[in-house]
Amino acid sequence: MHRLQLNYTLSNDSSPALVRNPLIDLLQAVSSQGSISGGARALGLSYRHVWGELKRWENELGNELVIWEKGQSALLTEFGNKLMWAERQAQARLAPQIEALRAELERSYALAFDDSVHVVTLYASHDDALSALREHALQGIALKLGHEPVRLHLDIRFTGSVDAIRALNEGRCVMAGFHTLMATGPLTKRSYKPLLQPGQHKIIGFARRTQGLMVARGNPLGLHSLQDVVRRRSRFANRTLGSGTRVVLDELLAQSGLPASEVNGYGRTEPSHAAVGQAVAAGQCDAGLGIAAAAHQAGLNFVPLAMEHYHLVCLKSALVQPGILALLKLLQTRAWQDKMAAIPGYTVQDSGQVLSMRKVLPWWNYRRHKAPA
Repeated sequence: MHRLQLNYTLSNDSSPALVRNPLIDLLQAVSSQGSISGGARALGLSYRHVWGELKRWENELGNELVIWEKGQSALLTEFGNKLMWAERQAQARLAPQIEALRAELERSYALAFDDSVHVVTLYASHDDALSALREHALQGIALKLGHEPVRLHLDIRFTGSVDAIRALNEGRCVMAGFHTLMATGPLTKRSYKPLLQPGQHKIIGFARRTQGLMVARGNPLGLHSLQDVVRRRSRFANRTLGSGTRVVLDELLAQSGLPASEVNGYGRTEPSHAAVGQAVAAGQCDAGLGIAAAAHQAGLNFVPLAMEHYHLVCLKSALVQPGILALLKLLQTRAWQDKMAAIPGYTVQDSGQVLSMRKVLPWWNYRRHKAPA
């Protein structure tokens, strides 16, 4: 079975949408003109090119396409005719879907040609408020930079906090989202300090949110702390390495004097807050660390354990980009802040404000001592 690959072109041509292989055009021309030379003329191609392409396709497909008899009109083989029939059938059946696909692609490309639209690529730790922000921006919220109206599209890729900042530093995005406990400790410092540098990065306030235990409805096991999880050998669902919640869990365990090896399920990982919530809801585990919104969506009880900051970060040089400026403005609107405040477990804090890294991340609070003379 040969696999199909679909391609498209950009042009000002208003012809109907077609998903067409050049081979079909060759076969159609040869069949209608009765010769390779006639088919070549109809297509505006040379005889040598058409003949070579037909031979190449025969080798590729492992079947003859044209009956080659000297002095006779060129005829398509049964296989060649079946290819033509298959293409006609597909075009007839898929024409509405093909047209809809083209319309969707054209809508997306229209953004690229619209100077008032700005796209910001953001890699971030999974966050319900960011998903809501993307939908909020898609509603065509009217913003102005100076006197010019602008629209913002957020291209968000959810990944772990550590991986998101790495993506920023490697140039794969213009902004990253990560979260830290309000009372950070050595594990948080060890994870993020090598990735963030004052003078190079800028922290942007986004939200404050609550992390806690997601447990079954009614909390039948009476789990109110990580100590309870360890003491009762409750089945736990952890997050993957590189995720901010994994760092938060390790920090909370260290603050409580609990070794990770005592957590029943520390090695069992899920890719997101929602996945942890579903694992608890399905009875596959008894508890997992996550945000209140994920617990609410899964119909679970939520036991608050700690407050954390959710930060956005970009390079200092990006602060002058129209897309970043539009994002900061959107974050500061009352409409957005009211919407975020309605999400369970979220509080508006410094949303859209450029903050001092040394103020937000306490490990950068140090005095530079002059070297002795």
